[in-house]
Amino acid sequence: MNDEPAPAPRVECARCGKTAPEPPVTWTCSVENGTRHFFCDDCARTHLRSIESRLDSSWW
Repeated sequence: MNDEPAPAPRVECARCGKTAPEPPVTWTCSVENGTRHFFCDDCARTHLRSIESRLDSSWW
């Protein structure tokens, strides 16, 4: 029997690939075509207007 804890799930920014052990409160989450995407605070800040207008990330 394996007594080691399962590795904590990590999230990855769908834009730049930055990772975090869990979604930080400063990250943005978007659901596009039924798939959840997380964007780090830097990418979210850079693309804020596109996010607000609800353009899919493939657009920006």
